[in-house]
Amino acid sequence: MTNGELYSVIFKRKSVRRFDMTPLGQEKLDQLKTFMQGVKRLDESIKTEFSIQSGNEVSSIFAIKAPHYISFYSEKKEGYLINAGFIMQQIDLYLSANQLGSCWLGVAKPNKSVPQGRDGFEYVIMLAFGNPSEPVHRTGIEQFKRNSLTEITSIKGAEQLLEPVRLAPSAANTQAWYFSGDAQEIIVSRKKLNIIKAQLYGRMNIIDIGIALCHLWLSAEQQGKAAEFDLSGGPAPEGHEYMAKVRLRDL
Repeated sequence: MTNGELYSVIFKRKSVRRFDMTPLGQEKLDQLKTFMQGVKRLDESIKTEFSIQSGNEVSSIFAIKAPHYISFYSEKKEGYLINAGFIMQQIDLYLSANQLGSCWLGVAKPNKSVPQGRDGFEYVIMLAFGNPSEPVHRTGIEQFKRNSLTEITSIKGAEQLLEPVRLAPSAANTQAWYFSGDAQEIIVSRKKLNIIKAQLYGRMNIIDIGIALCHLWLSAEQQGKAAEFDLSGGPAPEGHEYMAKVRLRDL
């Protein structure tokens, strides 16, 4: 599957919460595994693993019932949560592009029958997936409930670049990202949360930044730009926390 195909599904992708519980055929699962092994990493130095699990291997009273789940494991290193979001969003888009439903699960986790860690890796996040029993795609851009571009960026003249980023999914639709700087060097930050929201969404909002960066990378490529990511520290607008810097150059 091409990056262009992943990009095109951004504009109709949605979270699917009702699934046909019939398991997928082995060929589709094998194709998914092949795709997962080839995804782009935000940080190649962070070692990661995937595990495809069935419903009886997942624990959460809030978990979406689905025939399959993808658990993501990672080394616990600086930037590992952003890296997780960046990687798993490619898989989310792949599933949607192949007419399969998927949904991010922030509170679910593998149950006691499945290791919580793998070779020293930490469990991070999970996607439910399978054949949908509801429409797999939105029928129009107006069905997205998202903040306007003026609410998420101070950059002028970058509407085409940032529109796909605006449509990215986030935990409880919190949309914690903000983009400043300019169209050549973008500062990515997230809103500072109060104590209660930080406990509920703090970890997930860092993963959300990775999801947004995935959309930004795909969007930049469609405009003939390469996105270079820098996760080292830097300044952020008032009320926000610095997450990354994205430099764009011509391909």
